[in-house]
Amino acid sequence: MTKPTESPETIYLIDGHAQIFRAFFAIRTGMTSPVTGEPTNATFGFVGMLMKLLTQCRPTHVVMAVDTKGATFRNELFPDYKGNRDAPPEELPPQIPRIIELTKLFGIPVLGHEGAEADDVMATLTRRVLGSEAFTGARVKLVSKDKDLEQLLNDRVSMYDIHTDTEIDINYLMEKKGIRPDQAVDLQVLTGDSVDNIPGVTGVGTKTAAKLLDQFGTVEGLLERLDEVKGKRKENIEKAKAFFPIARKLVTLDQHVNLDFELEATRLGAMDSETLLTRFKELGFNRHAQDLRRLLGDRGEEEAEAPAQRRVVDDAAGTLFGGSMEERPVAEAYSSADSDAYELVTTDAALESLGERLRGLAGTDRVLAVDTETTGLGWKAEMCGVCLSWEAGSGVYVPVLGPEGETILPAERVRAVLGPVMADATIRKVGHHFKFDLHVLHRAGYVVEGVVFDTMIGAALTGAPGLKLDDLALAMLEHRMIPIEQLIGTKPRRKSDPAQKTMDQVSLAVAATYSAEDADITLRLYEKLRPMVDERGMAGLLDEVETPLIAVLADMEEAGIRVDAGELDRQRERLEARIIELRDLTLERAEQAGATVPFNLDSPKQLADVLFNQLKLPVIKRTKTGPSTDAEVLERLSEREDLEGPAADVPKLLTEYRMLTKLVGTYLTSLKEAIDEETGRVHATFNQTGAATGRLSSSDPNLQNIPIRTEVGREVRRAFVAEPGKVLLVADYSQIELRVLAHLSEDPALIEAFVGGEDIHRAVAAEVFGVAPEDVTSEQRGHAKTINFGIIYGITAFGLARRIGDLDRTAAAALIEAYKSRFTGINTFLDTCVEQAKSSGYVATILGRRRAIPQIESKQPNVRSLGERLAINSVVQGSAADLIKVAMVRLHAELTSVAGARLLLQIHDELVVEADEAVADEVAGLMKATMEGAMELRVPLEVDLGRGLSWHEAK
Repeated sequence: MTKPTESPETIYLIDGHAQIFRAFFAIRTGMTSPVTGEPTNATFGFVGMLMKLLTQCRPTHVVMAVDTKGATFRNELFPDYKGNRDAPPEELPPQIPRIIELTKLFGIPVLGHEGAEADDVMATLTRRVLGSEAFTGARVKLVSKDKDLEQLLNDRVSMYDIHTDTEIDINYLMEKKGIRPDQAVDLQVLTGDSVDNIPGVTGVGTKTAAKLLDQFGTVEGLLERLDEVKGKRKENIEKAKAFFPIARKLVTLDQHVNLDFELEATRLGAMDSETLLTRFKELGFNRHAQDLRRLLGDRGEEEAEAPAQRRVVDDAAGTLFGGSMEERPVAEAYSSADSDAYELVTTDAALESLGERLRGLAGTDRVLAVDTETTGLGWKAEMCGVCLSWEAGSGVYVPVLGPEGETILPAERVRAVLGPVMADATIRKVGHHFKFDLHVLHRAGYVVEGVVFDTMIGAALTGAPGLKLDDLALAMLEHRMIPIEQLIGTKPRRKSDPAQKTMDQVSLAVAATYSAEDADITLRLYEKLRPMVDERGMAGLLDEVETPLIAVLADMEEAGIRVDAGELDRQRERLEARIIELRDLTLERAEQAGATVPFNLDSPKQLADVLFNQLKLPVIKRTKTGPSTDAEVLERLSEREDLEGPAADVPKLLTEYRMLTKLVGTYLTSLKEAIDEETGRVHATFNQTGAATGRLSSSDPNLQNIPIRTEVGREVRRAFVAEPGKVLLVADYSQIELRVLAHLSEDPALIEAFVGGEDIHRAVAAEVFGVAPEDVTSEQRGHAKTINFGIIYGITAFGLARRIGDLDRTAAAALIEAYKSRFTGINTFLDTCVEQAKSSGYVATILGRRRAIPQIESKQPNVRSLGERLAINSVVQGSAADLIKVAMVRLHAELTSVAGARLLLQIHDELVVEADEAVADEVAGLMKATMEGAMELRVPLEVDLGRGLSWHEAK
């Protein structure tokens, strides 16, 4: 390894226990591996720490110390030691073995000892280094900020907080705490340690303890001169002093742990870079993989190729928190592409032979895997070649673009042979994310028929943790695919980094293996996934809904929707003027209320100071960094009736300011940027696997999030317009999720209300409040509406009270109970969803779409409650998603017979069609009939229709 810049040598001792916990709590976003499904937040954070250590510090000697399973001498001395600690979060223990494995792959030995803690191991190693002739003058850096290690500090030993690049030495300790290292144990004896359940002196914190030690030197000195301490403090010390000897033994680190370990073994071993890169791929750590390649490049090829010295210095280290690598088997070796199995077609004869073989697939049960290589990832990317496979283990690449000087066939010639194959519906085709390939092939002049399976959709239906082709290859086939970076390089992160190539610049011999492998792996995944879909009872959902929907979405994306850039500019200018006005008004009212101005309205930190310190507004909720100023907080402050004067205006003005700035930045500006220069239309991407419930999502831009709650938000829809001579037709399902709930629950009262065409919220309010429908107040109807929609998401009394400002939690709970008592079918259905999740591990929609609910088995009440809410929501919202997808497939088919009409958008429960004015009435009738007849439910489906020259007008 590279020698450190500092001399003599520095030995880094990593506090594994502390760093793992710190990584876990720093990233609480529910990260999981796209291959194994294991939680990865702590692993990701920990590896980031290691990468920083290796890159920034360039150490030559590193050891990681870990705690081990079981009791230590401290538990025998004091049975209540750490007795107040909860069990570690469920997601943490499974990550420990993986972290230890990765640490060893970096060449770092992991050391633990039964009966001792990591701090004791570090203390023992520190003592040995300081007393070793071989390491004369060497420094020790304890990679931790744990106060228990402060007793080890001296002129050669310091603590290093790698996250903040802070070095804690004897000077820092004196400056921050006012003590010397030899007083660190005495300080803890006096203060105790609430984390480890060690009692101290009541009322004595760190500052007081430091003052006592400054005055008396030691605890013994304090006890000898206790008469100099007066009042309650003296009394408290008298009460606590009997425990001081035990406390001292508990907090004093054992520097004589019997470690079977030579100091020379602290030398950083060779890194197993190949296995590390494979593990990073399994875990989805793309950023770490790039950083590792960069680190290896800096250090040269010799180290990058060196085999790792996988050292488990003490077997006890493998039992940290009771985990072991045996509990999580991982593939030690993966298959990889065999270039001899793949064919590159660049001659007429080879192309003709290929065409003949492909035509032989017509009318058979065999399938043809199809993939394309392109110059980019956008929907207008140019095709570089076609990849095909119809027999597992083999594949073909037919390039139409390539590096200058290499032989390729003209695109027209290739299309003449492959075009009829693509258009033949009797040749059954499969792909991975086939919608993208449909775009590419269509732009290249191909018609594609006979699509029977998409492995990305199949993987989503069967619950695969990741949906990328290479992730699925690792997870299901134990095959490591050629990384694209191997062909085109990594994305540049610095201006000096070389730009990535495009596929047409890659040597055809190299591109052929990579490309044909894509088709081959797609075929092999199909052979695995198709039976899994069938076994789970989702064949109908796949064949009749999801697979036909691929072509529907591809057509919608290519169609796009016309957007008036001028209208967006007019709205943006108007709102920007109002934003400036709101900023000035907010500062004015804040100043009138006593705040120091000006301040930055967009700074959460400054805003929190103004609202809660200067204006003394009540704190609604807190984050790790202090009082929250998010949208919910501002909205709730705006609704407070106990606030008055200028201070009461500030949250209201801020709420509008936030809403308008988001509208301008997120929608008006980004929508204009998304307009295609060639078509004048926005071509959003519709994601078929983007939501766990089965709902479609959209991106580039995200049209699903266009605000509709406020009139100013709805105004954005004015910019979405029809082409001249055409109109936009908008069909919106009425209360679709409530109708699905009525169907699934079979609740008589709810069904009767829908069948009778009643105002459902008024009807529910009448039942819940026990009054006649005509006597229901607007407030009662509003409460019923909130419950109606909230019940689908498993609303709690707390959640209902938060949504209805004048309702406390007790009243909210009573309202929910009254609702469930009156609509017993709904209550039974909710319980059934939860029970199915518990018994089967999943819930299913009307069409059989499954969603796993692992949270339902959690030991943590909040996670378990989340699982119960997901079980309910997934069935209802997932069934509604199935319904609108069925409607889209059928409507798309109906519109093929109507010239001048095409489906453009699906947003929540509505469909948008653009049609010639001459056929608008016919198309409107088709939309209503198709959508209302998409499913046979126990209640009628109703669709609201609108038409106009803009989306806003049609709504």
